[in-house]
Amino acid sequence: MFELNSILKQAQEFSGKIHEVHEQLSQIRVTGSAAGGMVIVEMNGHQNMLSCKIDPALFKSGDQELLEELIIAATNDAVSESRIKQSETLQSLADIGDPSSLGDIIGKLMPK
Repeated sequence: MFELNSILKQAQEFSGKIHEVHEQLSQIRVTGSAAGGMVIVEMNGHQNMLSCKIDPALFKSGDQELLEELIIAATNDAVSESRIKQSETLQSLADIGDPSSLGDIIGKLMPK
């Protein structure tokens, strides 16, 4: 029974860490830009777009295709930055110990 209590405690700690990382990802803010900042996209660590700012001069140009391409470029830039921050944040999960520990926990709970 003691081993089961230990396993459950480890699982609870891991669950708490996952929740903490989820919250951290929600708080991360990154930006991507295109055309020297004429299009700026803001995103969080979950890669949800939070805002998109477009310089009014781009509307005046009337070049819809250019504007669409710049939005895509700025979004891709923000996604790239978000992935870097996400990776750094998720690395903190490794700080709970041996990465196989969750597998060990699950393995001990599963019948053979």
